[in-house]
Amino acid sequence: MTARTIMLQGTGSDAGKSLLVTGLCRLAARRGIRVKPFKPQNMSNNAAVAAPGGEIGRAQAFQARAAGVPASVDMNPVLLKPETETGAQVVVQGRMCGRAGARQFHDLKPDLLDAVLDSFARLKADADLLIVEGAGSPAEVNLRTGDIANMGFATAAGVPVVLVGDIDRGGVIASIVGTHVVLSGCDRASIVGCIINKFRGEIALFSDGVREIEQRTGWRCLGVVPWFADAARLPAEDAVGIERRATTGGSGLRVAVPILSRIANFDDLDPLRMESSVSVTLVRTGEALPGDADLVLLPGTKSTIGDLAFLRAQGWDIDISAHVRRGGHVLGLCGGYQMLGRRISDPDGVEGRPGSAAGLGLLDVETVLTVHKSVARVAGRDRRFGAVVSGYEIHVGRTGGPDCVRPLLDIDDPESGSRPDGASSADGRVAGCYVHGLLAADGFRHALLAALGRPALSPIRFETATEQVLDALADHLEANLDVDALFALAR
Repeated sequence: MTARTIMLQGTGSDAGKSLLVTGLCRLAARRGIRVKPFKPQNMSNNAAVAAPGGEIGRAQAFQARAAGVPASVDMNPVLLKPETETGAQVVVQGRMCGRAGARQFHDLKPDLLDAVLDSFARLKADADLLIVEGAGSPAEVNLRTGDIANMGFATAAGVPVVLVGDIDRGGVIASIVGTHVVLSGCDRASIVGCIINKFRGEIALFSDGVREIEQRTGWRCLGVVPWFADAARLPAEDAVGIERRATTGGSGLRVAVPILSRIANFDDLDPLRMESSVSVTLVRTGEALPGDADLVLLPGTKSTIGDLAFLRAQGWDIDISAHVRRGGHVLGLCGGYQMLGRRISDPDGVEGRPGSAAGLGLLDVETVLTVHKSVARVAGRDRRFGAVVSGYEIHVGRTGGPDCVRPLLDIDDPESGSRPDGASSADGRVAGCYVHGLLAADGFRHALLAALGRPALSPIRFETATEQVLDALADHLEANLDVDALFALAR
């Protein structure tokens, strides 16, 4: 017996599809349903490592966690990781298969549909329910030919669709009714209902709006979901979501994070966001890094040399140097770690044209970008505090140099027992490593913040707090959606 399926598509990007799928996965799992998430095509530089290996979108890995199942590369068979405004790295069933511009990717879609349907079939064979997430909007009918993300997949796989509208942006009636108008008759017939998401205020006041939508489309409204404030404590799928959280946390230590143009794996910041005694400031284009920051955190990036040039164009290199001269601390993760060194070389043109660039020179290391990509889950201990850490590596390049004699971490290795990762300056105020998820380790995070001068021990247990938010999200959807009707529409 194969799983029943239902698909959530949005009237536009950031309508809240990922959050709804996450909550529905947790809700279904609590009902004893064997549920799994699926997203045919994702475009995000926020990636995760699935078991036993391979890349998928971070959102799908988190949805798998909500469902209580291991993340699999089949849950997101096509992942696009943007490197430029018009080009992206293409990851198929967990493995990088090349790079493509927008037009090249369009030509690849018919071949990629086979991989999508192959992964979909495997998931269906081992679940009771699949909850599928679309990408962007089916209303972009100019992209319908060869589509694998929305209606192209839904019609090929015979999956019913529920359309999600974002009322917080305004114009939700027009966006839902407009989608109805522009879709072909065949695609329109795939939609079996709609959801109004991100409502603020008194829901009863929108009852006339619900009737208007239902009368004009014939689609049943399955619920009006109020704004879920704790969504800010869960991973954002893309930088659109993260940029809306300019400053978060408390009023104690200040952590400044420059928003790089190709910022990646930015859920590394989430544990800091939960700390009431830490203020996380995301520094946008055109803004200076705050002079009173205790820590500057350089995040991951999909294009290290490109984002290094972007960082310099904002004058952030000058701000970081001044921060270090004042006695401030800097932590670089993955691409941010590579930027801290003296030089980054790309002899094979991994990120674009072959060449090299001077780094920030805050660590005595150099990086050579390589064709080989490291994708692995890792665990170990940090050298300074002895805290247990775990996370994952997704990077190209090898980093070495004198400062590597002071590694940040010792990573468990089945062959050698352990291997060093990262580097630190002689005074310990500048450090970096390749491991994402490092700050989710409570012991390491608490020790790091204490070393930076935070007076009190944090009560936050990140993984426990995350589970509590997932349960609260499931409760929120249970109270505001006709979940029984929604699941009954799956086929």
